[in-house]
Amino acid sequence: MLREALGVRAESPRPGSVGDFRLGPPRLPVDAVAEIVGAEHVGADEESRIRHTRGRSTLDLLRLRRLESSGAPDLVVMPGSHDEVLALLGHCSERRIAVVPFGGGTSVVGGLEPEAADFEGVIALDLQRMNALVDLDEQSRIAVLEPGLRGPQAEALLGERGYTIGHFPQSFEYASLGGFAATRSSGQASSGYGRFDELVVGLTVATPVGTLTLGRAPRSAAGPDLRQLILGSEGTLGVITSLTVQVRPVPERRVYDGWRFASFTEGLLAVRRVAQAGPLPTVLRLSDEAETALNLARPEELGGGGPLAIAGYEGPGDEVATRRARASLIFEDEGALGEPRAGESWERDRYRLPYLRDALLDAGALVETLETAGFWSALPRLYQGVSSALRDSLITQGTPPIILCHVSHVYPTGASLYFTIGCAQAEDPVSQWRLAKAAASDAIMAGGGTITHHHGVGTDHRDWLAHEVGPLGVGILRAAKAELDPAGILNPGILIPPA
Repeated sequence: MLREALGVRAESPRPGSVGDFRLGPPRLPVDAVAEIVGAEHVGADEESRIRHTRGRSTLDLLRLRRLESSGAPDLVVMPGSHDEVLALLGHCSERRIAVVPFGGGTSVVGGLEPEAADFEGVIALDLQRMNALVDLDEQSRIAVLEPGLRGPQAEALLGERGYTIGHFPQSFEYASLGGFAATRSSGQASSGYGRFDELVVGLTVATPVGTLTLGRAPRSAAGPDLRQLILGSEGTLGVITSLTVQVRPVPERRVYDGWRFASFTEGLLAVRRVAQAGPLPTVLRLSDEAETALNLARPEELGGGGPLAIAGYEGPGDEVATRRARASLIFEDEGALGEPRAGESWERDRYRLPYLRDALLDAGALVETLETAGFWSALPRLYQGVSSALRDSLITQGTPPIILCHVSHVYPTGASLYFTIGCAQAEDPVSQWRLAKAAASDAIMAGGGTITHHHGVGTDHRDWLAHEVGPLGVGILRAAKAELDPAGILNPGILIPPA
């Protein structure tokens, strides 16, 4: 397929080891921060610094494969408590040292590459030591957790007590709870459990000027909800040091079904009907014809052709049965055919795609993703507009693509569109993708979609965020930044468009 469909002709150089990088000496002394967190929790060696450079977008990987080390932090600092974070931010604010909060390092939008040329140095603030389940209130079904917990760690700790958060994004194996909150993450089961920002009911935040403690009740009329200011702020307004999160009992039953449709349009109608009739399945997604053919259709497991929907249900046995029966009636009414083994296949492979991406990069292909969301009435226009923009840009560059898409993160009012793009690498694949991504982003704005549903803004989407929220919205963000981070040390250049 790579040769015949995408025109891939030559393998790319394989990445070297971390030891192949050559960094200059750190610009910052270790002693001052070591006094705050302990010398054993400060990394100034090249491996630590490289492993905290950039995120995990395709552009990040391509640049690291070229051994580009620009943006590497001078020090990696691992605090163990809120007070240590607070002290570090005070120290860095006084000395104009940029601080990049670091969880799992899974950003795909340039969220870990600050614009810090005017600062004395850069610290990566790695929160991995802050990884405790602090409290579990079973009566309220809320848990207090530290931000450095990665997805599997949090689920294991809660699972021992019989509970789950239910948040399973594709980055689940590596991403942290603090990162989930700071980027408004949405998981594969968000239709049933909710987006991560919907699950957060309380936050403790360290800022260069003090501590924010937010969330005294599930909901409040005490002015604007300041929790929402921090959720999605991508480390630019403060460092989340504690989260209070809604939890649920570990489900008694999990079952995933597959449904085959004659066309993507018919599948879209059925998914909308299910979303609006309620109650929603825990997982609900629909792949278009191209994605079904390449990613989901295993000849030994699935039959027939046409787009494939996955509907999953988790919870008490009787509730699962009720929701499954209701959705199945709608699918059948819309002419869908059941694919008994498709759900099992999807569940088994749900975290494998990022690993495949590395092999495709080795082979000389360029593979990347982007996402948006819109109201149901806008989705067909968004789907066509973004697909056409990507295709036209890449064909113009001499690298005709294959474009895959699925609908997921479904709501009664709309849903997300998630695109995967594959093509041959051009001579300069970084510029190649930037041109295509800019064309797609313009198409998202023209089509009435949001520039990001769950990947975040980082630097990649910052210019389009300015278009989405307008000058007044940007001014509000700048005002919050000036109040909480007057020296501008927290993730400078990320999220907030410059003046």
